[in-house]
Amino acid sequence: MDQETTARFFKALGDINRLRIVFFLLQGERSVGRLVEELGLSQPLVSHHLKELKMGGVVKTRRKGPFIYYSLKDPRRMLEILEQVKRITTGGNHGS
Repeated sequence: MDQETTARFFKALGDINRLRIVFFLLQGERSVGRLVEELGLSQPLVSHHLKELKMGGVVKTRRKGPFIYYSLKDPRRMLEILEQVKRITTGGNHGS
């Protein structure tokens, strides 16, 4: 992963609502409508955040009829990244 790709990836995760979307997607694939309900945000705002996550290489899409479903590109890897960030930000990884 080059520096520009890495920067886009972390920029995509640099918003609380996008992180909330990631946590919902860790539970499984979601439609925009379901994310709107779960997040309590407007459909245009959720769509904007999903676009940013897709541009950052975080999510992928699947179309079924008129609906688009979103899922994480690599849920296992995303969980590992989030666990690493948690360790770093809570000081649980001293000396490593």
